[in-house]
Amino acid sequence: MEQTMNQIPEAYAITDPIHQKKYLVNGKLESWEGASTEVYSSISSSEDYAPTLLGSIPDMGEPEALAALQGALEAFDQGKGIWPTMRVKDRIECMLKFVSQMETKRDEIVKLLMWEIGKSLPDSEKEFDRTVEYIYNTIEDYRELDRNSAKFTKNDGVYAHIRRGPLGVVLCLGPYNYPLNETFALLIPAIIMGNTTIFKPAKHGVLLITPLLEAFQSSFPKGVVNILFGRGRAVAAPIMKTGKVDVLALIGNSKSANALQEQHPKSNRLRLVLGLEAKNPAIVLPDADLDLTIEECLAGTLSFNGQRCTALKIVYVHQEVREEFLQRFAKRVDELKFGNPWEKGVKLTPLPEPGKPDYIQELIDDALAKGAKIINEKGGERSDNYIWPAVLYPVTKEMRVYKEEQFGPVIPVISFQDIEEPLDDMAESNYGQQVSLFGKDVYTLAPLIDTLVNLVCRVNLNSSCQRGPDVYPFTGRKDSAQSTLSVHDALRSFSIRTFVAFKDNPLNTETVEQLLESKLSNFISTDYIL
Repeated sequence: MEQTMNQIPEAYAITDPIHQKKYLVNGKLESWEGASTEVYSSISSSEDYAPTLLGSIPDMGEPEALAALQGALEAFDQGKGIWPTMRVKDRIECMLKFVSQMETKRDEIVKLLMWEIGKSLPDSEKEFDRTVEYIYNTIEDYRELDRNSAKFTKNDGVYAHIRRGPLGVVLCLGPYNYPLNETFALLIPAIIMGNTTIFKPAKHGVLLITPLLEAFQSSFPKGVVNILFGRGRAVAAPIMKTGKVDVLALIGNSKSANALQEQHPKSNRLRLVLGLEAKNPAIVLPDADLDLTIEECLAGTLSFNGQRCTALKIVYVHQEVREEFLQRFAKRVDELKFGNPWEKGVKLTPLPEPGKPDYIQELIDDALAKGAKIINEKGGERSDNYIWPAVLYPVTKEMRVYKEEQFGPVIPVISFQDIEEPLDDMAESNYGQQVSLFGKDVYTLAPLIDTLVNLVCRVNLNSSCQRGPDVYPFTGRKDSAQSTLSVHDALRSFSIRTFVAFKDNPLNTETVEQLLESKLSNFISTDYIL
């Protein structure tokens, strides 16, 4: 399964490890002299398997965390700072400067995405390009938001000039599976709305932030973006304990989110923007087009090895089509190509977490001990950095793989006779993000859709679950999310409606007219950004 060093294309080979010794605090790229943590890839660059050293990152603690917090607080300056009071068009200019610099780093970041998290070359390129597009779309949506605010409204003799204002200091923590795209889906709207930020990269996909440090430093006023490295409990916890964070923006798991919330002494003041775990089901009805359904379920369960919160993590198949579905689906799983990320046609790639194959093995062993069988021939085959996806059937509620969000290559399948069975399971679940529904009969689909939209936040009809396009809302019910992320919604999640009101009388009319003519206020303005 492994490639040797000679077979790695020159463009993707690791020649010089990146020993990251800089971090960004209060506008300065500070040098780090303390302890560092080595960063390894589970991809081997030697003939005899051994993890590849990619470099190292600073192992920071409370002093650096509090310095970053202080930088963000000073930049916000109780709402008086340059950034929160800046004109919208000037904030947009800063963001345009940043994204233009970011675009020059594409090759570096794509290469690091492959090595750090094992994402395939096409998916790594897509993640980078999608992130750049997200930034441009955010800028355009922000322009539109400002255009819609460039007016006064009047009710009951009171005028109001309503805009959206920043919330304050945002602590931003992204996930390892989309360390660029999903992290920036938090960070970019938080910044552009006038907040100041502290950002810590995920546990994997850390070094790929390195090429962007100078772009962040040179594009925004000092203290607007502060970037730390290290363990979450070492740097995020001390920041939260101060009670000076206004927004916790996190994509990860609810255990981490709950632990951080509990550190905050004034949790009622803390706004949460959270994308958490999910256990998205597929429901295959008896009249489903199996050719389409199998391909969509294959993509849904195994894109990036199932390491996505939007992955299909449990498959319900009607008994009438169970045998055919299992036989054909298992065959397709075994036909997928495993290899290193840059290999053409690769669908399965090395797992970035060294302990993940053992964890998936635990789930398989538990299911087998409780009556499940591995349906596909290759299921559970092991290598140094991978475990082949196992299609498990029949799965019952007593099995760990039914309850736990596996976040990796194992596919539990349950058969059903009555549609109430999967609906009841979904209602009892702790999660409520998405569902994939496969079928054609509108008399069956119509009432099902009307129920499912009240259990999850996105019903995918004859399609696998996914986040994009980024202009659509991305959220969840119960333990799956708080607030909504999309180009449109994220700008609102990281801001609050705020306005200036005045009674309709000659004094106020004259005063406001002078404010508009003088252009002294960045808030009271009817300037229209084209």
